[in-house]
Amino acid sequence: MSLESKTATLPPRIDLRSLEKNVYEWRSLKNTLLTGLIWFLGIVASIPLFSVIFMLIVEGGTRLDIEALTALPPAGFEMGGGFGNAILGTLTMVGIAAAISIPIGVLAAIYLGVLNPKSQLATTSRFLAKVLTGFPSILAGVFVYAVLVVTMGTYSAWAGGVALAVLMLPTVILAAEEAMKQVPQRMKDAAFGMGCTRTQVIFKVVLPTGLPGILTGVILAVAGAAGESAPLLFTALFSNYYMAELAEPTASLSILIYNFSGMPFENQIELAWAASLVLVMLVLFFNILARIIGRSKFRE
Repeated sequence: MSLESKTATLPPRIDLRSLEKNVYEWRSLKNTLLTGLIWFLGIVASIPLFSVIFMLIVEGGTRLDIEALTALPPAGFEMGGGFGNAILGTLTMVGIAAAISIPIGVLAAIYLGVLNPKSQLATTSRFLAKVLTGFPSILAGVFVYAVLVVTMGTYSAWAGGVALAVLMLPTVILAAEEAMKQVPQRMKDAAFGMGCTRTQVIFKVVLPTGLPGILTGVILAVAGAAGESAPLLFTALFSNYYMAELAEPTASLSILIYNFSGMPFENQIELAWAASLVLVMLVLFFNILARIIGRSKFRE
């Protein structure tokens, strides 16, 4: 083979200098400008969040101690006191709401996303769930007041938990359904090909794979429920004492903040700041815990 034929078969040479990034090229400049703009907008958007957290730490951190976390709310001119009963009441009612909304929401999402997603019932249920996401929270309190409070003859933690469950349910349903839809079809087909039943595919493939997305929906629902106040005014009301049973008026952090922030006493205002900080910390704790559980389950 001649030299000319060998040269003709060789691939063309690539100028490596042409592959180097040119910062003055229009595409490069546009990328840099847009990246900087996104960072700037992200920082601007985070200013209110970090300012609120900073204010809570400054105003509420000075009053956050063991007494504030365990003692009962003080009367008008009393000094000291705390909001231990409100912490317990908030955790109790959010726990009741989660125990009601999470199983129902996940089961509904299984039907909507896996079993029969295109049926008329699924379409109607999905539409109603989306409508309920914009449902005014105070109307949920009025509804539960008419159904439970009037029937039981008293405000209670049960009624407060049910009202919060009504608000949590659509978020759990829609997030869980979307998480199940994101599970690759080939994984489900492979399970069916191995002889798995539909129940086994749902509980061994769909739910474990979609767990991070399901937990995200639960996080959003719990975070929203923990900070609700309007429904609890109609259902749980408030109490200055620790809860002895679930069928009695129950304190909550959001109602305590609402009550104390409007008082003309410096002690109560300081406790309202401290309770606000505790409420933010509770929501952050739920977020971190759910993330840890979701990642560990996903790795398994």
